[in-house]
Amino acid sequence: MNKINVILASVMLTAATSDAMAGGILTNTNQSIDFLRNPARDAAIGLDGVYSNPAGVAFLPEGFHLGINWQYAHQTRTIQSTNPYFALGRKNNGNATKTFEGVADAPVIPSIQAAYNKGDWSVQFNFSVPGGGGKCEFANGLGSFESVVGGIAYQLQGLDKIATALGQTAPGVAGYDMDGYMQGRQYYFGFQLGAAYKINPHLSVYGGLRLLYGAATYKAKISNIQVKTGSGYVDFGSFMQSATALVDGGITTVNNGLAQVNAGIEQVDAGIAQYQAAGVPVPAELSAQQATLEQTKAQLEGTVGTLQGTSQSLNSLQKYSQGVNLLCNQSSVGIAPVIGVDYKFGHFNLAAKYEFKTQIHMKNESTVNEASEIAAVNKFRDGEKIDEDSPAQLAVGAMWSITDNVRLNLGYHHFFDKNVNWYNNSQDLLDGGTNEYLGGAEWDVTSKLTISAGGQITRYGLTDAYMNDMSFVVNSYSVGFGFKYRASERVALSAAYFQTNYSHYEKTVSTEPLVRDDFTRTNRVLGVGCEINL
Repeated sequence: MNKINVILASVMLTAATSDAMAGGILTNTNQSIDFLRNPARDAAIGLDGVYSNPAGVAFLPEGFHLGINWQYAHQTRTIQSTNPYFALGRKNNGNATKTFEGVADAPVIPSIQAAYNKGDWSVQFNFSVPGGGGKCEFANGLGSFESVVGGIAYQLQGLDKIATALGQTAPGVAGYDMDGYMQGRQYYFGFQLGAAYKINPHLSVYGGLRLLYGAATYKAKISNIQVKTGSGYVDFGSFMQSATALVDGGITTVNNGLAQVNAGIEQVDAGIAQYQAAGVPVPAELSAQQATLEQTKAQLEGTVGTLQGTSQSLNSLQKYSQGVNLLCNQSSVGIAPVIGVDYKFGHFNLAAKYEFKTQIHMKNESTVNEASEIAAVNKFRDGEKIDEDSPAQLAVGAMWSITDNVRLNLGYHHFFDKNVNWYNNSQDLLDGGTNEYLGGAEWDVTSKLTISAGGQITRYGLTDAYMNDMSFVVNSYSVGFGFKYRASERVALSAAYFQTNYSHYEKTVSTEPLVRDDFTRTNRVLGVGCEINL
């Protein structure tokens, strides 16, 4: 119990949630409606290329091009946790397995692409949300929260033995009740400015800078903590007062007994000394009495040590007698270069883009003011700057124009997740970086209407050591489809639907007793956009 107070604060503060909808662990790649209807846009020639293929934008017609995109995303995160402590929970009906679900809604995910093409040059600007994008709320907290409270109840059962030994009424601890809550809100706003140059009719290059502004808020709460006793459910604070009084009273009682035993030992030692001084044998009864008293002394000293340890543990929990209510705000700015190349030959177009690592040092404004022996708590200490780099990304793609009206697309993304600095070097817990494989097709049904569809497979370098219920990702595949309608020579409208289907990741902490987590998610995105060409 002496560590529980620190662990409790730790799990409350490490409940970081990101809202990446497509892309790497910390990166969103769904920055346009064109991506939603066909994710394989890495070698496509279009205005959305300001993000996905900036070098290729140089091949668009001369003039000013503006694209405005709006997306709505709905996500769930589900953790099915198994822990024997849950069986002690009032709301769990004796079950050791419980499901915790978080709901993440991002009603407005905006992005803007703009380009001005003149001659061989293309000057481009992009605004997007390349990380985060909304808030995730766990209305009943997380398994990490509840397992700690359950562990407290489990250890408080040991007070029955202490009370019985002291001749007191045993409290009969048999369970707990609590209300948990966690919310994480995270946004990374991206501003990218650069230029592409068309070297010849087949080759163009791009260079630019991307600025990221990160803002996040984490709220966590544990309230209405109660202990189930033989007399029913009792407020945790009131129970702690009576438990502390019981243990402190026991310490006084045992110390008084120890004083009596020490006095008895002194009397026996004095008697033995008299026999030894007279040179006569010490009676066996007296030697036996001495041994008994010494044994009793050792037992009482051990009992005092146990009671004092229990007292310290109870005192350490007093600060949570009224529950926990914590808040942390974070913010930071980072900047990094972006380069790209596009090459056209025959019916094919090849392209590549490299986004350099963006160093991010999130600064905390938090209710945590003092250093803790648990590093996870220090991550959210007020005034600290925490490493949360956005990893470098390599994207390559190919487009094949089978006919004038039909195009096939392929793409590959790699995120260099192992080459960043994250808090407590958590990047070292991964097996490798993130890999994505993309494919899609477009068909110009008429001169005004284009329909498209595509898919994406995402594979992370996950390990048991990396995964936890505060922040997790799982492997997935995504599908998207939609259309673009050219209302006039200058205006085009787009709409699309994008869905990600996640696998399950099972992490077994121990088999005896069984402690296990099963992680999965859902994700659905709707989007509409407008493109204006002047």
